[in-house]
Amino acid sequence: MDAHRLRARRPFGAPVVLLAAVAVLLAGCTSEQSTPGSPDEAPSATSATSAPEPAEDASEEPTEESSEDPTDEPAEDPAEEPTEEPDPVDPISMAALARADLTGGDLRLGTVRERTAAYTSYDVTFASTTAGRGTSPLRISGVLNVPTGRGPFPAVVLAHGYIDPAVYVRGQGMTRERGFLAQRGYVALHVDYRNHAESTDDPRVETAVRLGYAGDTIAALHALRKSREVRVDPDRIALFGRSMGGGVMMKALAAEPGLFAAGVGWASVSSLEAENFAQFQRPDAPLAELKAGFRGRHGLPAEDPGFWRGVSPRPLFGEITEPVLMVHGRFDDTCPPEWARATQRAMTRAGVDATLEWYDDAHAFGPAFVAAMDRTVRFLDARMPA
Repeated sequence: MDAHRLRARRPFGAPVVLLAAVAVLLAGCTSEQSTPGSPDEAPSATSATSAPEPAEDASEEPTEESSEDPTDEPAEDPAEEPTEEPDPVDPISMAALARADLTGGDLRLGTVRERTAAYTSYDVTFASTTAGRGTSPLRISGVLNVPTGRGPFPAVVLAHGYIDPAVYVRGQGMTRERGFLAQRGYVALHVDYRNHAESTDDPRVETAVRLGYAGDTIAALHALRKSREVRVDPDRIALFGRSMGGGVMMKALAAEPGLFAAGVGWASVSSLEAENFAQFQRPDAPLAELKAGFRGRHGLPAEDPGFWRGVSPRPLFGEITEPVLMVHGRFDDTCPPEWARATQRAMTRAGVDATLEWYDDAHAFGPAFVAAMDRTVRFLDARMPA
C-alpha cells in the first residue's frame, strides 16, 4: 500500500505481520447458488427505474465497536523501545487477511480477444499471493479491456459472482460491465480468482472460506499499478463486485483501507457470513456433510458465532475509508434486499460514505442494467475525478 494512502488499522493496533498460519489461503466470501445460465450474459435494455427504497429492515446485527486498552505503560529504560507483539488472531479471519502483506504484479498481456473502436480486450495473467510476501506466488487469469488512447486511464477491478469453478470459463460473470466501462474510458480488469479458469489452484481455498478472492483483487490493483504496458492512473482504481463479488469487495476494502479509490457492490451477498451460509449452503447438504466437509475444524454458525463474525466484513466497516455505492434490485430473490439495507446502514453508522440505489429488477439485472451502469459510472467519475 502506498504510504500516502495508508491509514492505521484501529482494531489491531499492531504492525502488519504475516502469520504463517494465514497461508490457509485467504479467500473471500461464502458461495451463493448460481441460477441456470450466466447472469452476465443476459441481454441489456435501455430503460430502467431508480427510486429510493421505502421499506425498512427490522432485523440487523449491531456493529461492534473495537476496544483497545488506552493505557500504555512507559518502558523502564527510555533508551530501549519495547517490542510490541500483535494480538493473536484466528488464521482464517478478516483480522489475518488485514495483517497479511498482500502483494501482486507481473501483469502479462496474452491473446487479443476483441478489438473495437473504443477498446481492445486481452486475455491476461498476473501474480497474487497465498498469504503475503514470501509465500509461493499464484498466477491469476483474467480479461483486461483497455480503452483506445494514450492514457493514463482510471481503472476498475471486477470481482464476479459465484459460478461453479468446474464450469467457469475465463472472464465469465461480468462481460457486460467490462465492456460498458471500457467504452466510457475505464480500464477494466476482470479477475477470475484462484481455482477458476486458468488460475493456479489453491487446495486450501474452501477451508479458508475463500478469503483469498479478496487477496486476488488486491493483487490485481498492484498489477495494474506496476504495469508498463497499460497506462493506469495509480490513484484512480476502484473495485466493483457483483453478488458474491460484492462480499469480496467489502472484504478487500476493510482489509486494505485506502488502497482503492472507491467500491461498488451490485446485488451483493450479506456482509455477515452466517447469513450467506444459511441462504446458500445449508439447503444444499445434510448437516453431517456440512460439519465434516466445508467447515471441518470450525462449527456451524450457531455453534461458533465468533468464527463466523471473524470472517465477515461488517465488524470492520469502521476501517473503510473509500466511498461505496450499493446497487440492488427490489425483486432480488437470490440476495434478499434486506441484506443491502442492513449493510448500507451498518456502513453509515461506521462512518462510511455509503449510498444505496434501488431498481425494479431481479438479481441478474436485465431491464435496469443500462440505467444502473450509467449511475455507477457517474459515481466513479465523481469519486475519481481526473
